[in-house]
Amino acid sequence: MVGTALVAEAARRHGTAPAASVALGRALMGGVLLAASGKHGETVQLQFRGDGPLGTLVVIGDADGRVRGYATHPAAEPAPPHDPLDVAHGVGRGVLAVVRQRADGRAPYSGIVPLVRGTIAQDLTHYLTESEQTRSAVGLGVFLTARGGIECAGGYYVHALPGADPEEIRLAEENVRGFPGPGELVREGCDADAIVDRLLAGLGSRDRLRSRPVFHCTCNRERVRRAVGLLGSSELRASAQAGESMEIICQFCAERYEIAPDEIGELAAERSSA
Repeated sequence: MVGTALVAEAARRHGTAPAASVALGRALMGGVLLAASGKHGETVQLQFRGDGPLGTLVVIGDADGRVRGYATHPAAEPAPPHDPLDVAHGVGRGVLAVVRQRADGRAPYSGIVPLVRGTIAQDLTHYLTESEQTRSAVGLGVFLTARGGIECAGGYYVHALPGADPEEIRLAEENVRGFPGPGELVREGCDADAIVDRLLAGLGSRDRLRSRPVFHCTCNRERVRRAVGLLGSSELRASAQAGESMEIICQFCAERYEIAPDEIGELAAERSSA
């Protein structure tokens, strides 16, 4: 996949420092790739709960290529003497938790594994092998400009289907071992098809399903209004009488919503009459 626009939008929204730009960008692309094989209406949530300065990374992606996410501390950087782009120390040690929400109402599938590297891609590969029992390889790369902007981003996810021919698996593994970083290929001008062609060299492929990865949050003003309405009626009345507005910031996309005093008063009245 080519995720340059996706990662740039996330970095812009959250005002991320270099390490967070790279870590969150990798996690967002990982969320898109793991969700891609699901059905419409299904989602995958990734939580990288490390003890590093970035805090927790949370990403939710769906099968349509839409994804949202955040880092608890987007402006944090690895402490010296570590490099500002040292994602492993930015994330730190901890666990990776994955929750797959199903579209058919069945209970979600969840798994949790230790963070083996904190570099995102290797941790996702470890999770897929240990928790979902699939022979997989995940590659994720983000390059920054000299000023810290997003130059390019790319990723891939390869896994063996049940009953796959052992010789084909061996060839795919060879391709992955000799594969350049996906971010490097995007930097050189490769598109998603070119990345797939190189990964499946000697194997061929069937018709390809296509989607465009986008940063997409499910928040909106009406949802925020309903959330504010869940506050106690006395608290809402006090804010309305004081002429105070409420500013709500979505953690996933950093969108700001302002609820005016008269609207807060309406919510207080609705709460009292409920």
